[in-house]
Amino acid sequence: MLLTRIKGPRDLDRLGQEELNQLAAEIRSFLVDAVSKTGGHLGPNLGVVELTIALHRVFDSPKDKVLFDTGHQAYVHKLLTGRQDFGNLRSKGGLSGYPSRAESDHDVIENSHASTVLGWADGIAKANEVLGREDHHVAAVIGDGALTGGMAWEALNNIAAAKDRPLVIVVNDNERSYGPTIGGLANHLATLRTTDGYERFLARGKDLLERTPVVGRPLYETLHGAKKGLKDFIAPQGMFEDLGLKYIGPIDGHDIEALESALQRAKRFSGPVIVHCLTQKGRGYEPAVQDEADRFHAVGVIHPDTGLPVSTDAASWTSVFADEMVKLGHERKDIVAITAAMLQPVGLKKFADAFPDRIFDVGIAEQHGATSAAGLATGGAHPVFAVYATFLNRAFDQVLMDVALHKCGVTFVLDRAGVTGTDGASHNGMWDMSILQVVPGLRLAAPRDAEQLRAQLNEAVLVKDAPTVVRFSKGVVGPAVPAVGRIGGMDVLRAPAPEVARPDVLLVSVGALAPMCLEIADLLDKQGISCTVVDPRWVKPVDEALAPLADGHRVVVTVEDNSRAGGVGSAVAQALRDAGVDVPLRDFGIPQRFLDHATRKEVMAEIGLTAPDIARQVTGLVAKLDGRYDSEAAAIVD
Repeated sequence: MLLTRIKGPRDLDRLGQEELNQLAAEIRSFLVDAVSKTGGHLGPNLGVVELTIALHRVFDSPKDKVLFDTGHQAYVHKLLTGRQDFGNLRSKGGLSGYPSRAESDHDVIENSHASTVLGWADGIAKANEVLGREDHHVAAVIGDGALTGGMAWEALNNIAAAKDRPLVIVVNDNERSYGPTIGGLANHLATLRTTDGYERFLARGKDLLERTPVVGRPLYETLHGAKKGLKDFIAPQGMFEDLGLKYIGPIDGHDIEALESALQRAKRFSGPVIVHCLTQKGRGYEPAVQDEADRFHAVGVIHPDTGLPVSTDAASWTSVFADEMVKLGHERKDIVAITAAMLQPVGLKKFADAFPDRIFDVGIAEQHGATSAAGLATGGAHPVFAVYATFLNRAFDQVLMDVALHKCGVTFVLDRAGVTGTDGASHNGMWDMSILQVVPGLRLAAPRDAEQLRAQLNEAVLVKDAPTVVRFSKGVVGPAVPAVGRIGGMDVLRAPAPEVARPDVLLVSVGALAPMCLEIADLLDKQGISCTVVDPRWVKPVDEALAPLADGHRVVVTVEDNSRAGGVGSAVAQALRDAGVDVPLRDFGIPQRFLDHATRKEVMAEIGLTAPDIARQVTGLVAKLDGRYDSEAAAIVD
């Protein structure tokens, strides 16, 4: 096999065109075989095989920087840079599913959030210029889906301003992000004609473009045909060239020879160049090509021949939300849904099918999505913006200043909250309950099971004068966790024996960690430590009943699947201080560090967020209060 002889990019130099085509076929076969065993991003990588080969033939990585936006299409890059052991892909100790600086000097950007690569490329190109590195080049690969993000256009505005600073921008145009790429820009990458859509684009974009420095007015004039008289037809090169960027393309993204020729010309040019490549997501694997939803963007373990899942999972948190949204849609005509290019992953496909006029895909543009939601709420609708918890970070200013400041009734549904595991550091949803604590008026719910997810989503969409948030975990939803009582707005999940005058521990359980918190209570009970377990349900604001309840216990313990810094534990501590309740408090959560990829269970064990670990520490704390702390008092019998 040719692939086994490729230890680094320069091994590609000695291959002829026929061998390069053979190598491309071997890579596709390898990817289908490997990813079918581990799960991962299959479709995006099948689509960039020839493009990645050409990039590494033309550019001299790592001296030249080859950058990938989002990074889920970097498997081929890994194979060509000496990493061909995919046996533990996305598993603890194995290869990351994204570029990783710890793995290779060839990897630059680890952040797997979209639309950032052009900002990186602009900065690296500037550094090359400042430091006089004329023999260093930068090639940034960005998909047409990522070009729907505002950050990409902010970067293009800066890149275009430097006519003599070399930088190659490779647009990987497969008409898709997760699903088909949405928005006006997607159409312009093919053609832009004098249609109703053209006129609508002009009407929407004129004011914005004229206010954009450097490139706004020229872009508008190009689209309007004022300069070139092309009102009947405007090709992509017209748009990009009037941005100040030389344009090469469109190029067949599966023709290695044509790709190399285009990239060589772009590399020799002394300024910024767009190389527009047309690729097919999922190419070479028929089950992926036939999958209209997302072309096998990300798969679990599958049968390599059929592409069918090896096993069928039980109901997931996402599927419970999906069904409840459809129910709400039938009950209330004002309910609308928003997605940022992730219709299927966040569970809005069923809603879209049932109510096609009430679903809005804004592209990879979370900031715009949040502000648009504020507008929808102001106009009388109740928008539900479903987004991965980690991606809400990108829209914090809009949540704060557009939604909350204006007291807009918008519901944000955060999927993949907490430790997500295999996708690595940038995909863990471990910051949402911290950053949202500072938003005045915002209400945040953390359901513990499917029943509570349905109930709290219904409660959230009733709020008309403030943003609401409902967050839940990745994966299978667990069994129902019944309440045995209610104190204020909090569910009591476990109460101490009636004869206990002052229980030892008040355990505040957040969201999906309820089963673990009940296990902690069982372990404490074996040590003779009495415990009350409560689920606040709505963790922001802190329930007024919590402080007096805490005052009746000796110790308060909070357990959350979120960063300890500024999280629910911190909010509870502040509430107790404000109420004058002087009770020791221990907060358990995710430490302030980026977490390596592994399964959720492995990550939770590594950070000590398990029932035995927490019970051991709480036992030690209670023993210390009793004045009898020693190693035996802290021991837990598993």
